[in-house]
Amino acid sequence: MALLQHAVAVAREYLWGFPMLALLFGTHLYFTFHLGFIQKKIPLGIRLSLTGTKNQEKDQVTPYSALATALAATIGTGNIVGISTAIAIGGPGAVFWCWLTGVFGIATCYAECYLSIRYRVRRTDSTFAGGPMYILDRRLKKRKLAAAFAVCTLLASFGIGSSVQSYSIRTALQHQITVSPHLVGMAVGVLAGIIIIGGNSQIAKVCMWLVPLMSAFYVGGCLYIIGRNRAVLPETLALILSSAVCPKAVAGGCTGGALLLGIQTGVSRGLFTNEAGLGSIPMVAATAASSSDSPKEAAVRQALISMTGPFWDTVVLCAITGIAAVGSMVSHPQEYRGVAPENMCFVAFRELPVGGEWMLSISLTLFAFATIIGWNVYGTCAVRYLWGEEGVRVYQVAYMFFAYLGAVLSMELVWGISDLLNSLMALPNLFCLWMLRGEIATDCGKGTDKTSKKK
Repeated sequence: MALLQHAVAVAREYLWGFPMLALLFGTHLYFTFHLGFIQKKIPLGIRLSLTGTKNQEKDQVTPYSALATALAATIGTGNIVGISTAIAIGGPGAVFWCWLTGVFGIATCYAECYLSIRYRVRRTDSTFAGGPMYILDRRLKKRKLAAAFAVCTLLASFGIGSSVQSYSIRTALQHQITVSPHLVGMAVGVLAGIIIIGGNSQIAKVCMWLVPLMSAFYVGGCLYIIGRNRAVLPETLALILSSAVCPKAVAGGCTGGALLLGIQTGVSRGLFTNEAGLGSIPMVAATAASSSDSPKEAAVRQALISMTGPFWDTVVLCAITGIAAVGSMVSHPQEYRGVAPENMCFVAFRELPVGGEWMLSISLTLFAFATIIGWNVYGTCAVRYLWGEEGVRVYQVAYMFFAYLGAVLSMELVWGISDLLNSLMALPNLFCLWMLRGEIATDCGKGTDKTSKKK
C-alpha cells in the first residue's frame, strides 16, 4: 500500500509539474492570441449572464445557473488556503502569477465551452448533456479516448469532488469546535444528497443563491482586512509586483524563494483554482438552455457567459485574497512568524473586529460544500455518457458515501489517485482544443460580433 501511494504521489507530482504547467499555460497563451484577446468581451459575457433565455423548457438549466454551478465547483478552499500557501512557498509574487494565469485562462475556457455546447446532445427530457467526451465521440470519432475521459472524471469526482471537500469541512469546523467526524460526514452526505438527488436543475437552483452569498460573505471579510491595512496598500501592491520578478521575503512566515519557484507556484495555483483547460467547466456549460439562435450562435453566447468563471474565480477572488493576505503580513509581520502556511489565512482574519476565525471557518465550509454539489454534475455527466440514466442513482449514492468517508477516514491514497485522474482529464480536452482550433477561431469571430449587435 505504501509503495502504491508513493507511486501515485510521484506520478501526480510529475503530471502537475512543469510539463503540464507548460502545456496548460501555453494553451492559454495560444488561444488568447488566436481568438484576438477574447478577454475584452468579459463585460459582454457578464451582461449576457444576467439576461434570460427565450423558449426555455421546464427543468432546463439557465445560462446564469450553469455559470453558478461551474463557479460552485471551482471556487473552493484553494481560493483561500491555497493562496496563502502559495504566498508562503513562492512569495508575494505568486499572487501576480496566479492572477495572470486567470487572465489568460479565460481564452481557453471560452474555447472549450464553445466546443462542448456546439457538440452536445439533447436528452429525451429536453435537457442537454455535453463535454469533452461528446466532442471526442461525435466530432473526432475517438470513442476510446472519450470513454477514458469519462472514467477519469467519474473517479476523480469521488476524491476531489467529494471526500477531499468533506475532509476540508471537518478540518474547518474542528478549527473552532470539537465535533465528531462521523457527525460531520453524515451531515455533509445527507445535505448534499438532498440537493443532488433532484438532478442538475435542482443543483443549479441552489448554486444560484449559494455562490453569490458565500462569495459576498468571504469577500466582505477580505475587503475589511484590505481597508484596515489601507495605509500599506501601495506598498503591498508594489511588493506583489516586484516579487513577481525579484522574489524576497515579506515576513517570517514567507520564504520568498527563487523566481522560478514563485512563477511555478503562482501558475500552478491559478491553473488548479479556475480549472480552465481541464475539461470540467464545459460539462456544466453544456447543460444550459439554448435560445432561438442558431447552434453556433448559441454556443458562442454560452461560451462568452462561461468564460466569466475564471474571471470571477481567479482574476477577482484570488486577487482579493492575495492582496488581503500580503497586506496583513506587511502590517503585522511578527504575527506570521512560525505559522504553518495553511493557517496563515486564519491569522489574517483575526484582524476582523468580531469572530474573524469563525467567519473564515464558515467560508471554508460553504466553499467546500459548494464544490461537493458542483462536482456531482461533472460525475453525473460522465456516468450518463458511459451507462445512461440507469447508472445515475447508483453513482449518487456512492458519491454521498464518499462524502461521509472523507470526513471520518484518512484517504490520502484515494485523494492522490483522484488528483492524478484530474490532471489526466486535461489531456483529452486539450487534444480537442488543438485539433479543432481553426473551427473555434472562425466561429468566434462571426459569433461574437452577432451576439454583441443583438445585445
